[in-house]
Amino acid sequence: MSRIGLAPVEIPDKVKVEIEGNLVKVTGPLGDLKVELQPVIKVEKQDNKLVVKRINDDRKTRSLHGLSRTLVNNLVIGVSKGFEKKLEIQGVGYRAALDGRNLNLTLGYSHPVKVEPPEGIQIKVEGNNKITVSGADKQLVGDIAALIRDKRPPEVYKGKGIRYEGEYVRKKAGKAGKAKK
Repeated sequence: MSRIGLAPVEIPDKVKVEIEGNLVKVTGPLGDLKVELQPVIKVEKQDNKLVVKRINDDRKTRSLHGLSRTLVNNLVIGVSKGFEKKLEIQGVGYRAALDGRNLNLTLGYSHPVKVEPPEGIQIKVEGNNKITVSGADKQLVGDIAALIRDKRPPEVYKGKGIRYEGEYVRKKAGKAGKAKK
């Protein structure tokens, strides 16, 4: 039994849910999201909750049960509260700045690096080394945060680069030279 799949999804007051066959549409204060589920998974609206059920007990169906419930739950949380990822820039001369909606990064390259966020994603810069990526779609927020991190991932000798907030980068010992006499 899927413990996650059996748990009902609570629907907050300001959120509206429409179910059309396998398509679940969720509308809330932060936007509209939708997900198309597999045909072996059914979503039912009961009172102020969504219940995710499976048609049979095949192995693949059981594996999709918890996943489907989590996808629906992420839609509901996204349109009501939203998601965010925080990034930190470490390194001398490395900094971030906003140019309208676009993010300009100075990362030690010969040119500035620009990141244009897609529709539905907001980027904020605190100081010049903290970046916050927020939006309603959890997957899109994570993808954009990963795209920004990939512009200069943390390196293992000095720890310079872009990392997630709280991410631990294990540092390597540098090259050990000959001992001086």
